[in-house]
Amino acid sequence: MGHTDDIESLADEEVMHLVQEGNPRAFELLYERHGGPGFSLAYRMVGDRVVAEDISQEAFLSIWRSRHRYQPDRGSVRTWVLGIVHHRAIDALRRNLVHDRRRSSAEGIEERHEAPERERTDVVAARREDAQHVRSALGDLPHEQCRVIELAYFGGFSHSQIAEMLDMPIGTVKGRMRLGLEKLRKGLKEKVA
Repeated sequence: MGHTDDIESLADEEVMHLVQEGNPRAFELLYERHGGPGFSLAYRMVGDRVVAEDISQEAFLSIWRSRHRYQPDRGSVRTWVLGIVHHRAIDALRRNLVHDRRRSSAEGIEERHEAPERERTDVVAARREDAQHVRSALGDLPHEQCRVIELAYFGGFSHSQIAEMLDMPIGTVKGRMRLGLEKLRKGLKEKVA
């Protein structure tokens, strides 16, 4: 393909082929097409615009560095891009959780607050503990079930959007969701009991 003028009319897979060859204009076009959805996914998962922008930028840097790993037979370009954004967002959520744990374990914080503050702290601590149980139970699920649940609950995607993103039948998405939620419920009962 000699001319880059016609690049905008190419399908994603053809654009990705040019990206794999190191074409910067093709990478720019890839970002134009998938940067918005990538940012939206990150934002829905982390709930913070600045963090979502960082995740999106990190993801696209990673996409450029790992561009040779894309395989068209394993899913669409969009699925691959959003998968990388999803993993970066999960990493950011985990980093944030570790940071929150460190902060909350600082000694003597509770003693400096009066009773109403202490009650609020207890509520926050209980919520953190609940979130920790949920994350732990999610970690026990098979990857396929965990992924659809994360996309639905952290990402805010519908069954049909998840089916399109993961390039699978909607029935498979619903089945994995149902099985995963059943296992999650059982796992949470065991962890809380």
